[in-house]
Amino acid sequence: MKERYERDAICPLCGRHYTEHPALSRTDNKTYICPECGTRQALASIGVDEQEQEEIIATIYSHGADLDGQE
Repeated sequence: MKERYERDAICPLCGRHYTEHPALSRTDNKTYICPECGTRQALASIGVDEQEQEEIIATIYSHGADLDGQE
């Protein structure tokens, strides 16, 4: 069984408190950010506009999953 990773952090990009496994920022490859910002950066890197990013994020949350893929 996969262990759940938890941390207590504030995302430097959006200011959200999160406990999920962090994402590594694509802008500097050093800064840890929340999974939602990590997802947004990944989507932006492949040309997904902000409105579609919002729809994708909403779909992820509507299915009851955290952005780290765990429920």
